[in-house]
Amino acid sequence: MTTTKMENVRPLGDRVLILRDKSEEKIGLIHVPDAAKEKTQTGLVLAAGPGKVNEHGQRIEPSVKKGDRVLFSKYAGEGNEKESDHVIVREDDILGVIT
Repeated sequence: MTTTKMENVRPLGDRVLILRDKSEEKIGLIHVPDAAKEKTQTGLVLAAGPGKVNEHGQRIEPSVKKGDRVLFSKYAGEGNEKESDHVIVREDDILGVIT
C-alpha cells in the first residue's frame, strides 16, 4: 500500500483538513515525554470541502477557508491516524477561528 501525503487530500462535503499545531515539549522547567502529551486542539486549515448540501439541494459553503487558524473539538477526527499531525474534521467540530 502506498502512503498518501495529506497535503494532496481534497476534503469532501463539509469536511476540513487541518494541520495540528505542535504541542509544547516543556511545561515550565519540566520536560513532558511524548506518551504524556495531549494532541493540540488548534491548527491551520490546509483545505476545506465545498460544503454540505441542505434539504433543498442547495450547497452551504464552509465558514472556514485555507489559511485560517482554528480551534476544534477535542475528539474531532478521532478515527484519523494517531501519529499524524493532520486531522480531517467536520465543520461542525470546529469551535472557532483564531484571530
